[in-house]
Amino acid sequence: MTAYTLRPVGHVESTLTDRATAPRQPDEGAPDAWLVFDDRYAPALEGLTPGTDVLLLTWLDRADRRTLTVRPRGDAGRPLTGVFATRAPDRPNPIGLHTVRLLAVVGTRVHVRNLEALAGTPILDVKPLLTPDR
Repeated sequence: MTAYTLRPVGHVESTLTDRATAPRQPDEGAPDAWLVFDDRYAPALEGLTPGTDVLLLTWLDRADRRTLTVRPRGDAGRPLTGVFATRAPDRPNPIGLHTVRLLAVVGTRVHVRNLEALAGTPILDVKPLLTPDR
């Protein structure tokens, strides 16, 4: 198989530091956070405006890439399920997918609502969330 190189464009600043106690989903108590981009990507932030919803792609750098099956939500009563059928962070390519609302854009820092990513999580990309009216 072909290998690909990903280059983080920034990192997450958050009050979340412990994976064991972090919310699993944004609607489970995820705090607001800051996306901090490397200065060289400042032009890429042009057009991001507060109130916009975006898809944030992160690299879940603390994930176990050998994991192929999990018990969803860590519930021992649930059957083993392949990670591709779950949102488990442990997976062969631990890419995080987050829908966040932009609260502010200040230079190369973007304030977002309800992000369940841990402090220091590398940012791979940001894309606008497409809606029916686009």
